[in-house]
Amino acid sequence: MTRLSRSTFPRLSYDPAQAETGIVHLGVGAFHRAHQADYTDAVLQTGDLRWGILGASLRSPDTRDALKPQDNLYTLAISDEAGERYKVIGALRGLLVAPENPAALVEAMCQPSVKIVSLTVTEKGYCHDPATGTLNEAHPDIQHDLAHPEAPRSAPGFLVAALRQRHARGLEPFTILCCDNLPANGRTVARVVTRLAHLQNEELGRYIADYAAFPATMVDRIVPATTDQDRARIAAATGLEDQWPIVTEAFTDWVIEDNFPQGRPDWAATFVNDIAPFETMKLRLLNGAHSSMAYLGYLAGHETIADCMQDEALAQFVSRLMNEEVTETLTVPPGTDVSAYKAALLRRFRNPGLRHRTWQIAMDGSQKLPQRLLGTIRDRLKAGAPIPALALGVAAWMRYVTGVDEKGQPIDVRDPLKDELRTLSNSAGLDAARLAPALLSVERIFGQDLGTNGVFTAAVTQALHSLITRGSKATYETFRSKP
Repeated sequence: MTRLSRSTFPRLSYDPAQAETGIVHLGVGAFHRAHQADYTDAVLQTGDLRWGILGASLRSPDTRDALKPQDNLYTLAISDEAGERYKVIGALRGLLVAPENPAALVEAMCQPSVKIVSLTVTEKGYCHDPATGTLNEAHPDIQHDLAHPEAPRSAPGFLVAALRQRHARGLEPFTILCCDNLPANGRTVARVVTRLAHLQNEELGRYIADYAAFPATMVDRIVPATTDQDRARIAAATGLEDQWPIVTEAFTDWVIEDNFPQGRPDWAATFVNDIAPFETMKLRLLNGAHSSMAYLGYLAGHETIADCMQDEALAQFVSRLMNEEVTETLTVPPGTDVSAYKAALLRRFRNPGLRHRTWQIAMDGSQKLPQRLLGTIRDRLKAGAPIPALALGVAAWMRYVTGVDEKGQPIDVRDPLKDELRTLSNSAGLDAARLAPALLSVERIFGQDLGTNGVFTAAVTQALHSLITRGSKATYETFRSKP
């Protein structure tokens, strides 16, 4: 079959080779290519060619190797109730692999045409303490970047290295646009980057704090990992072989704090002055439900989120989590119909065209729990409100990170704290009275407050005991509404 490329697909409305590099993006994974690159492609189609994207992988060459023979084109397969439609995205001008040549990536960010450096490096990519949002100065990559600032490894290290070089050359700093699910993501990344810069050079730290812009964002689109079945289906539908197409849903949303001193594309996003209400609503409703469902569903034997939603008891648990425990903690953005948003979430979760694996969502839970569940829990505890569903979500994570499922089979736990969590869980065993306090003692996740809060620890321990003794399905069955 013919491979997708500019020669085999000449139907783009613009020539990607004529686009300037206005954006460097760190972390060219599936989400970026389904979300920010899609929005930027629409801008390029209008004829504004200032905003081509140079992508950078911070770890693996896989994306570069798949897309380079395709002239960096790829297929976006968009699924909804009506079926699947396809479009080819040309926004990527090229792809660098940072470990192969760190200096090349730093130099790319120093080009005068670059106005924005955006990131989707996942929560763990910021080398921060999830409980406090501060730089983890003991992180191995940060230690490396302090010792070798000109050849960084971490995302914060690359940002600091490029800002240092731009400052030395008399270039204005680029805008740093975090598109990851961090609470107050702009402020969090600003805190991490300025601290690393300060540790390297106090003057540089002050310069970045005073002059670099870190707008906050809220991103929303469900993007499962691409499978070989996806590749075969999309090739059959389009007649072109694509080594790395992206599958996503029709729904998409992007809310951005409008703070771009060097200019920005005219993205079809919502630009606001205060992003906090949008961010909190999405993190707590979508992401909180997603993580809770992923852990409970995986333990119950459900492979995908759509499978979870076919389990009526689990679907009712998710509804009760959102309606009875999360919604009261929200400051709803002006003009937002939160009931309609929740109803739309449930429809999106049910989309059978998205094979979003519970195992994929379960990754990196130590980095995700603080913003997805623990902030809501703190607000509920402060209000003296019950937390049975939220506590079960946390307990399901605890049961999952033991590394052994309900049938005694190993779980492939992917988490930056995996070894520490496994040591604690192995020492405690499958005894909720021992396991819950052992994991709650990890202050990088739970801070100094939750592990000693009697209401929280009792609720989590009780939920964990049920998961261990009765199993996931029997436990979330207790949330089923009575007829």
